[in-house]
Amino acid sequence: MRILFIGDIVGRPGRQLVRAGLAALVSRHGVDLVIANAENAAAGAGVTREIGDELLELGIDVMTSGNHIWDKKEAFSYIGAEPRLLRPANYPAGAPGNGSYLARTHDGVSVGVVNLMGRVFMLQIDDPFAVVLREIEALRQRTRIVFVDFHAEATSEKIAMGWHLDGKVTAVVGTHTHVQTADERILPKGTAYLTDVGMTGPHDSIIGVEVEPSLNRFLTGLPSRFDVASGNPRLNAVIIDADETTGRATDIERLSYSLDELNELAADERPVRSSV
Repeated sequence: MRILFIGDIVGRPGRQLVRAGLAALVSRHGVDLVIANAENAAAGAGVTREIGDELLELGIDVMTSGNHIWDKKEAFSYIGAEPRLLRPANYPAGAPGNGSYLARTHDGVSVGVVNLMGRVFMLQIDDPFAVVLREIEALRQRTRIVFVDFHAEATSEKIAMGWHLDGKVTAVVGTHTHVQTADERILPKGTAYLTDVGMTGPHDSIIGVEVEPSLNRFLTGLPSRFDVASGNPRLNAVIIDADETTGRATDIERLSYSLDELNELAADERPVRSSV
């Protein structure tokens, strides 16, 4: 089976990319399940019910998140009502929502999805390395295919998680830094790994926000208002091929499409009407 994971969707430009090209990507690449990190989908920070529902209607099957999941107040009620929106599983007991979800493809194949958040240079919540093993154990009773989104800052922590879970899950992919890395591989025991999937949003920016105010903060140390940029929107994603019997990954491929390329792909995938 084939899983498409879309890197951090940032604001309106990110949603436009999904709207323009997701159906065509699913068709062109023969995708069975779509997962996306949606924690920046609402104006670059957080997710709302309206936006989450829109992304689900566009064909995303599961939405993961990270440190921005609580930035919009309505997320507290939305995440409790929508099981397909995950928050990191290693938030302490009492946090609303869930950190894992058992999805099903149109063909009835079960896929476990786990969302985690790192602790290096980030909020000191529960240990993701211990929590993930409990989440995997619960999911493996119902599926062999388990996909992990590890939302973390430090490359070393992400790589450590990849080795920690090699042979235990189908894939470990990183999110949060918004820059796609080129280290995709299948680890020795069959787990696909990529340090960061990258960003689905404006790439003429500083990780999604307008250059000038972000640069000004580095130059002066003064606070600035950060707004989502608009230039050069690109969709970053990864495709994982998995053996349904063993749960092992058989292939991993990075994707990066401009909006123009997605529009062309969508045009190519549209059925041609007969004039007869």
